[in-house]
Amino acid sequence: MAGNTFGRIFQLTTFGESHGMAIGGIIDGCPVGLKLDFDFIQKELDRRRPGQSKLTTQRKESDRVEFLSGIFKGETTGTPIGFQIQNEDQKSKDYSHIQDKFRPSHADFTYEKKYGNRDYRGGGRSSARETACRVVAGSIAQLILQQHGVEIYSYVQQVGNITLLNEFNEMDFSQTFENEVRCPDAAIAKKMSDLILEVKKEGDTVGGAIQTLVKNCPVGLGEPVFDKLHADLGKAMLSINAVKGFEYGSGFCAPEMRGSQHNDEFEKTDDGIRTKTNFSGGIQGGISNGEDIYFRTAFKPIATIMRNQASVTKQGEATEIEGKGRHDACVVPRAVPIVTAMTALVLVDHLLRSKISKI
Repeated sequence: MAGNTFGRIFQLTTFGESHGMAIGGIIDGCPVGLKLDFDFIQKELDRRRPGQSKLTTQRKESDRVEFLSGIFKGETTGTPIGFQIQNEDQKSKDYSHIQDKFRPSHADFTYEKKYGNRDYRGGGRSSARETACRVVAGSIAQLILQQHGVEIYSYVQQVGNITLLNEFNEMDFSQTFENEVRCPDAAIAKKMSDLILEVKKEGDTVGGAIQTLVKNCPVGLGEPVFDKLHADLGKAMLSINAVKGFEYGSGFCAPEMRGSQHNDEFEKTDDGIRTKTNFSGGIQGGISNGEDIYFRTAFKPIATIMRNQASVTKQGEATEIEGKGRHDACVVPRAVPIVTAMTALVLVDHLLRSKISKI
């Protein structure tokens, strides 16, 4: 199976399945001498782990990361960083009823056709459990970005038809993780929470969106043509389970505008050359321009619902899928640290490619 490695210089390769003994990864290309904040890394993992609230799946995983190599006396050595996270609460029997059936909107059918077999226990490699590995690597990437003053803020901006419309400068990002939904507005978060619980009670699921803001990104990240910064961010987001859409800057509002409205005019300020507006989303010509980078990532409703659905067996016979197991009714609260991690991985990889990263 190809496609298990992300990044050009700062590379992450992940391994493991949802119901195997462990998941883990190897980080290659991390600069030497980075002092690791293990509490920070674990805190980010805790924000992603299952069973943390009534809104999430009740699978109980401590998600304690164990580092195996590449670290000495709390600092990176420049050699590959190996790590693993034990799987502790697998209930493979919950999936025995679908071993010969294809779940609607899952990877079951495509995996079976492409590889000739599949791990039906929680989806194997297609499970979102793999994203815990991304959070480990992304947390280390964030520690590198902190050396450059780069800040990443991700939060739940939408659940179903409930949307937080505040501008960035109107929000207190310190409040994002003060509620189970991961929305910085407590009143909107309560409405989102109520909707998720209502949908969960009905045995259904609901989608949502995560907004991300990157502040203090240096000018010059990204390469023209095929390695544009926004293209790599888009690939990173679209590689996350359940993601259906990505837009940066003005995004899908741009077709409604005229060039005279959309163009970001330059001006000389005390901070140097800046743009008066930021419809470009901090990226022009595929290269960061020093303004805030912002983008939105859309997630579909989780495909596993607690309702019976029509399907077929591997032999093509009509059958019915019974809703069972432990699953999220809405993925976006747990996806916030995943989006942040993937953002950090892209930015650090481009920092190193630009040869301006020094620990």
